[in-house]
Amino acid sequence: MIKADNTIQTLLDKRRSAGLLRSLKKPTDLIDFCSNDYLGLARSPIVRQQIEQAAAHHPALPNGSTGSRLLAGNSTLAEELETEIALFHKAEAALIFNSGYDANVGLLASLPQRGDTLLTDELIHASMIDGARLSLANRFKFRHNDLADLENRLKSATATVYVAIESVYSMDGDLAPLPEIVELCERYEAALIVDEAHATGVFGTNGEGLVQALGLQKQVFARVHTFGKALGIHGATVVGSAALREFLINFARSFVYSTALPPHSLLAIRSVYGFLPQCQTLIQRLHTLRAYFQQQIETHLPQTEWTSAESPILGLIVPGNDVCRATATRLQQAGFDIRPILSPTVPAGRERLRICLHAFNSENEIDRLVRTLQEIIDVHE
Repeated sequence: MIKADNTIQTLLDKRRSAGLLRSLKKPTDLIDFCSNDYLGLARSPIVRQQIEQAAAHHPALPNGSTGSRLLAGNSTLAEELETEIALFHKAEAALIFNSGYDANVGLLASLPQRGDTLLTDELIHASMIDGARLSLANRFKFRHNDLADLENRLKSATATVYVAIESVYSMDGDLAPLPEIVELCERYEAALIVDEAHATGVFGTNGEGLVQALGLQKQVFARVHTFGKALGIHGATVVGSAALREFLINFARSFVYSTALPPHSLLAIRSVYGFLPQCQTLIQRLHTLRAYFQQQIETHLPQTEWTSAESPILGLIVPGNDVCRATATRLQQAGFDIRPILSPTVPAGRERLRICLHAFNSENEIDRLVRTLQEIIDVHE
């Protein structure tokens, strides 16, 4: 065995002994309280049919993209789609990336320059953290959703200042205080970057995201909308000014050096964006279920601690990796697909069951889940 094999085996054994070894799991027939498919579009036969019809109307398109956008991978379809997306999100321009991870890494790694200041909420997604680490700017974290701490950082920031946040946080499910953060950024002339991954398709009349739902799109420098969650497909876009789009085409390495999405993926993106105005009932249903679940928690599980209930992401705090993992196993055995979120992904003592609601869930499923949680908690007590 070569030295590298010994090294990786040692690291795997260390993670295994700590009970933190990750593994891939195959799909199950459990009730979905786990996925990010908030509107059920990933499983929608209507969306599938529309994508198939779009492909049938473009029989001459190649199967593959044939290269990066800067080489052979660009197309009229891609540029038309970006224009349509920009219009939908009330932005000047849009640029498609292969994933939300690529978009965040490319944006944050390239945009802040040496000597600039990048301020990031301490709970931003790993993709934003990775992009920030690659940046040459001076980077500082501020306490989660803490306006006073953010302002203190802004007071001492130098050169061009960027603030990076999420509109809906993926682990806690809470919302950023966007109006207040926008006001601070304007006061200190900082450019605000908002990751709308878990808000796209969920907030706004047609799922435009939280920024547009609050009418703040003109005051946000850049927004990242991912397609792999509520939109049920794949890819992402950065929306902002035409100058930002041109800058990313030139400097975002995750765009420059990635093979472009194939035409079929672009047609899928166009089909889902075209379908979103028909999703108002699904969006309303999703928020109705969220309110119902919150009511059931307050009525039947008053002794439990939960993260914010402002979005379809709810977290039941179950301190301790072993207890949290065991509770998730009990729920899975009862028929619910719910996964534990363990430290160090979340701080020690804040381990939780991450429960995602979907428009296709029912009140009956929520009732059964709450009863099962009652039984498990009674056993633990």
